[in-house]
Amino acid sequence: MVSAASSNGFSAISLGIVCPMANEEASAVRFVKAVLEQCATFPFRSTRFFAILDNACHDRTRALLEQLQTTEQKLQVIWAPENRCVVDAYVRGYREALNSGCDWILEIDGGFSHQPENIPLFFQTMSTGYDCVFGSRFCEGGEITDSSRKRKLLSRGGTILTNALMGTKLKDMTSGFELFSRAALEHVLAQGIKSRGHFFQTEIKINCRDMKIVEVPIHYRAASNSVNQRVIKDSFSNLWRMYRLKRQNRT
Repeated sequence: MVSAASSNGFSAISLGIVCPMANEEASAVRFVKAVLEQCATFPFRSTRFFAILDNACHDRTRALLEQLQTTEQKLQVIWAPENRCVVDAYVRGYREALNSGCDWILEIDGGFSHQPENIPLFFQTMSTGYDCVFGSRFCEGGEITDSSRKRKLLSRGGTILTNALMGTKLKDMTSGFELFSRAALEHVLAQGIKSRGHFFQTEIKINCRDMKIVEVPIHYRAASNSVNQRVIKDSFSNLWRMYRLKRQNRT
């Protein structure tokens, strides 16, 4: 797999931005505009922002984005009440982007936990021929702020354990700020995403380990408090499942 921009330039690339959103009425419109502003500095053939919303949203985020959609043609609000977990929201966004013919798919979290000003580095790096560019809080230049010590330890510990068991080598295996080529994302979906919690970001990176991948530094702030015992249990059980599968494939 080789990024199309490495030979054809950004004007040959159709960009899709996947962003599940919920309960972000204070920042949703500002965030969409900030992301699109960063993307507009690159001459993409087309750009589409897919905002995925479902029943987890209990405030005016959906109404505000639908209002913005009437004047911002690049924004597409996807209402998906069938979603049962956060993974369903991301997968719905992935499929919307692929079905729309996007060549590159940027995944970013709303609410400014991911910083739009980090976006250009993803595009610049991808254009040199990578299949996936992963944002990293723990590589040189990366940082994580306004987050609990427990959350930082879980992210670092999960990365260390995953690398030890799976033979991966990324410095941040749990980040959700990433850029995929179309072929890479199709591969991810073909492999299937078994986790129903935040471990799915790690699962994706494991399934991309044989591709041409790289990390770029990001600033991550104000991590949510959604990492509970159920999420941790899901992470351990799915990591163990993938480790056993790896061992079986060796025999």
